[in-house]
Amino acid sequence: MQNAASEIHELFEQFVVPSYARFDLVLERGEGSYVWDVGGRRYLDLGGGIAVCTLGHANPEITGTLAEQSQKLIHVSNLYYTEPQARLAKRIVDLIAPGRVFFCNSGAEANEGLFKLARKFGHDEGRYEIITAVDSFHGRTLAGIAATGQEKVKKGFEPIVPGFKQIPFNDLEAMRAAITKSTAAILIEAIQGESGITIATPEYLVGLRKLCDEHNLLLLLDEVQAGHFRTGKFHSWQRILEDGDFDFLPDGISMAKALGGGFPIGAFWVREKFGGLLSAGTHASTFGGTPLACAVAERILDVIEREDLMANARRIGDFLVDRLRRIQGKYPRVMSDVRGLGLMIGIEFEPKLSTFTNEEKSPAIQIVNRLHEKGVLTVPAATSVIRLLPPLNSSESEAVEGLHAIKNVVDELNG
Repeated sequence: MQNAASEIHELFEQFVVPSYARFDLVLERGEGSYVWDVGGRRYLDLGGGIAVCTLGHANPEITGTLAEQSQKLIHVSNLYYTEPQARLAKRIVDLIAPGRVFFCNSGAEANEGLFKLARKFGHDEGRYEIITAVDSFHGRTLAGIAATGQEKVKKGFEPIVPGFKQIPFNDLEAMRAAITKSTAAILIEAIQGESGITIATPEYLVGLRKLCDEHNLLLLLDEVQAGHFRTGKFHSWQRILEDGDFDFLPDGISMAKALGGGFPIGAFWVREKFGGLLSAGTHASTFGGTPLACAVAERILDVIEREDLMANARRIGDFLVDRLRRIQGKYPRVMSDVRGLGLMIGIEFEPKLSTFTNEEKSPAIQIVNRLHEKGVLTVPAATSVIRLLPPLNSSESEAVEGLHAIKNVVDELNG
């Protein structure tokens, strides 16, 4: 109802820090791939809480686990051992390679852990610098924005935390030239999400591993958005490299978002040879790895395995990309590119289209708003890209529904 929406808007305007440019929707409940606003209107959620809602909304297995574990043990702090954290750590290690896992609450915290790992690694030799990529995104903490390769997130927070520099993505020679005696690590996203779904090439990833080996650097990967089976493998680097016989393993990986399916949990994995760098007293998190969070995350892994959602992410993702490229082929004046792996898809629109230039909002925001009118939620990226990051258990019929809405918007823009 309009009155309910207005009342909630007023409460936000009066009591909530205005740090988000929110869309004009007031959401009340969700089920599966759908959410409803306070007026009762249903939306197909192809944004998945920005790649978070692994199993959709109000999944009964998640809510059941929350209820069951909350009746046993919610929190005791990391002064003690708990079984759910131990089990989840083993599950993550089994999906990557021998190593150790640290648990926290978010992707930003996971990346902070990797920053500290790199500093600790290089400390005795006076090395502290971490090289990241232009257009990257690594969180909103002070160190996270220093690592991020987007100037817009840094404005107003100077002086920037020292020890970070950015070079072009997918450019091995630029990376080689950027390494100095102060460099301790390289950190990249195998798929850059916030800047519009830009995928690392296999040659780039393998080349970075060789560079790090040559210069005794840590190779760190941010899989916060692209990880947790979204691309059809546990992590996106595994999907990118799956068709070749590559000798490749990172030294550290950050993860969060889909790990808890909507319940806050983050983590980073450290390769076994560096697993002891962060010894007792060097890093901590009060809420990291609670029994409740770990039980939920482990149940999500159970469901993904039982329902083979890794294969479903590939199948539905391939279906969406194929149909979207057909639309692009028919309307190249409107839609300039479609790219992605699994259920991490970017649709790029032509930013100079006259319809876009008549409004102040970016083309991406305009497209997202138009899709809201059609009953579909998506996520903007860069200037003119929208992201599709739906639940891993999305169905083909839901994909068709989303495609129909996108096709209608493209038809309108073409007219």
